[in-house]
Amino acid sequence: MKFVDYYRIMGVEESASADEIRRAYRKLARKYHPDVSKETDAEERFKEVGEAYEVLKDPEKRAEYDTLRRYRDQAGNFQPPPDWERQGARGAGGHAQWEDFQGNGQGFSDFFESLFGRRSAPGRGDFSARGGDAHHVLPLTLEEAYAGGTRRFSLERLEAGPDGRPVPRRSEISVTIPRGVVSGQHLRLAGRGSPGFGGGPAGDLFLEIELVPHPRFTVEGRDLTMVLPVAPWELALGASVDVPTLGGPVKLAVPANARPGQKLRLKGRGLPGKPAGDQYVVLQVVMPKVLSDADRQLFEQMRRQMDFDPREQLVA
Repeated sequence: MKFVDYYRIMGVEESASADEIRRAYRKLARKYHPDVSKETDAEERFKEVGEAYEVLKDPEKRAEYDTLRRYRDQAGNFQPPPDWERQGARGAGGHAQWEDFQGNGQGFSDFFESLFGRRSAPGRGDFSARGGDAHHVLPLTLEEAYAGGTRRFSLERLEAGPDGRPVPRRSEISVTIPRGVVSGQHLRLAGRGSPGFGGGPAGDLFLEIELVPHPRFTVEGRDLTMVLPVAPWELALGASVDVPTLGGPVKLAVPANARPGQKLRLKGRGLPGKPAGDQYVVLQVVMPKVLSDADRQLFEQMRRQMDFDPREQLVA
């Protein structure tokens, strides 16, 4: 008789923990469940996975299986020791011996029946598994991320139909957006993922936040940066100017003799959080147009009076 490698079927190591085996079973059972799988050999693979899990989930069965693994040869044939018998595989007539289970026709392999007897397998009728988790990217404006609140959107997802099978259906979903969410952050909606099988619980829906580009601010984490146009005399003499923030305009003190490109910080004016982000303001000088003789005379006076060479650093 051919030896059946349950660890290979489950895709786990022989040292796998009970949790690892359970996770592998759920994944494979969902993949090969005949009601939803498109694999050509889904039903056969589903039975193999169910049989492997029936053995490996039970500490007693697994321990006995691990002991009997030594009785396989390199060709994959299996022959138990002559005195082998299993107390738990008894029938009405006494001990169930190796030769008692050659061809059972009950959905288990001969190998399984030889080791563990005629016991009910987790078949299609009593299979229960948690549904898969679903993922969706949720675009948000920077203002929505700053203020938080309730967001409604439409999403097509799998739901259990009248016959229990998953069917695609578009539904309205409402989610509470915490203040200060950032790109890449995930929000979990329990039970809003794919439906479970056989009465199992539904999976979860994970929403990945994606902040859409903003016309004024760039975002890095919770910090915001914007370019602030200033007049030449505001850079030279200093000024108190209004600066837009997501929470409303605030006053910013531009120091005298500030430089174009200089970055000033508005502490805590970025996205909310613990701690809140900051808003950075990059100064950009904007030159006024010369529209009159008086304007021209003013610039001429500045040129004569001020000792200023903008290309001084270029001189070797």
